[in-house]
Amino acid sequence: MFNIPELRWKILFMLGILVIYRLGNHIPVIGVDIDKLLQMMNQSTGLSGFFSYLDLFSGGNLRQCTLFALGISPYITASIMMQFLSLSIPTLEQLSKEGEYGRKIINQYTRYLTVLVAMVQSTGFVFLLERYGLIIDPWIGSRILFVLSLTVGTMFVMWLGEQISLFGIGNGSSMIIFAGIVARFPEDIIKVLGAIQEGYLDVMVGILLFAIVLAIASAIVFLEKGDRKIPVQYSRRVIGNKIYGGQSTYIPFKINPAGVMPVILAGAMLNIPMFSLTLLSAKWPVFKEVAESLRPGGFFHGLLDFVLIIGFSFFYTALVFNPEELADNIKKGGGFIPGIRPGKQTADFFSYILTRIGFVGALYLAALALVPNIIHWLLAMPFYLSGILSGTALLIVVGVANETAAQIESYLIEHRYEGFLTSGRLKGRGVR
Repeated sequence: MFNIPELRWKILFMLGILVIYRLGNHIPVIGVDIDKLLQMMNQSTGLSGFFSYLDLFSGGNLRQCTLFALGISPYITASIMMQFLSLSIPTLEQLSKEGEYGRKIINQYTRYLTVLVAMVQSTGFVFLLERYGLIIDPWIGSRILFVLSLTVGTMFVMWLGEQISLFGIGNGSSMIIFAGIVARFPEDIIKVLGAIQEGYLDVMVGILLFAIVLAIASAIVFLEKGDRKIPVQYSRRVIGNKIYGGQSTYIPFKINPAGVMPVILAGAMLNIPMFSLTLLSAKWPVFKEVAESLRPGGFFHGLLDFVLIIGFSFFYTALVFNPEELADNIKKGGGFIPGIRPGKQTADFFSYILTRIGFVGALYLAALALVPNIIHWLLAMPFYLSGILSGTALLIVVGVANETAAQIESYLIEHRYEGFLTSGRLKGRGVR
């Protein structure tokens, strides 16, 4: 794999960008009492649970209140908003159908919206930190500096993600989130071992915990490789003295056609009510009970996460796959599905298959995001050990790693090289 200069450059470029991103973890924002913030996040309170949930996706940047504290979250939120706006506003809908030019314009609008979302979130954060006495010298100048620092940091992280998508391997936003979550794993493992050593956690419970994590990761890998093969037959065509077609092939439909994006989108969407209610509860106690009910690991948070993942699975599958276009391409190539008429019936058949498979994949994603929280409750683990059993984190890490490996495999196959695993080729979605 590393003998191919172009692929080697892409992988090294991606790793270099991730190193730059992790260096931002050591540049704190001026004026925040980091020690008090760490003490608050280690307590079992609703606010600390909310901060810890957001901190998971920022790779510990929120815990240290660094320039990259917001991470890629504002960009993902802005992307979700633009996708919904593109379905409801005729001008944006027309732009989305104009190919590369339309995508560039929509991406530019997304960047502008990211700036606005980052400013709103950072403004809310600075008032929330002031409310709990975490700002050393609260005044208008420190607020402006805080908002400006986090907004610029968010735009830089967004730019890093775009560079990975353009010149590296994998989806840039997913890789940024992946790097942030993986960076927390050593700390979580050390916490579990420390809890066992100090007697806060039984040895057998600790072993069972690691076994459950490995079992969940294995289940994700197994289910991500599952697919439904749709046979396609191509008729013979005589062009000149040569005969083309006549062979049979298949189209693989993954059990989880949407990948890991529904989990990321659901997490980003949950941040909005959680952040708003936490901010309001700091000023008006009447919102405190509602904010507590939505705390990460709670019943209502898990239920909303479950429903949102299912909804975004269907939504993202509809964005990625176009049954009409796929059926039309097969028809133009002289192919057909045995027993199905080409054209509209083939498109309807694809829609039917995607709906059935997508429902199973959505349930699988939502269950894997919810089951670890149930296990954490049954094991009665201490609050500060909750990070290692995060179903959302495991889904993102395993899903992104699997998709990135599949993209590398597709790149090797496209350039007529053998796969980088001697045991056989990976089953993945390939480069999109």
